[in-house]
Amino acid sequence: MTDALELDALWEDFHRVVNMTSQELAAWLRVRDADENAEPLPEEAGTPTGQHVLAILQKRRTDLTDDDIRVMYRVVDTVTAQTNLENEPAAEDTNLRHRLMTLGHDPLKP
Repeated sequence: MTDALELDALWEDFHRVVNMTSQELAAWLRVRDADENAEPLPEEAGTPTGQHVLAILQKRRTDLTDDDIRVMYRVVDTVTAQTNLENEPAAEDTNLRHRLMTLGHDPLKP
């Protein structure tokens, strides 16, 4: 596991890049998976990583598992690599925005 200072920094970085609330992310995952023929059960909607991010948002820092920590690092790295948080992608880049939203980051959210 990670030491306390590193975990504190990761927790802050994760919550900085994941700017959607758990309710917003859950709603997005449901909408993203819905189609004209079927809609998955709410707890099964979205990608495995999106579901894991949602679960992490509903936890306290003391309840994190090693798997949670790995996902948090991956999400922070992915969001940071895809966008410079001070220079968000343009609204026209819908595919990038939707990929980032699946990880809990809405680039158009203030």
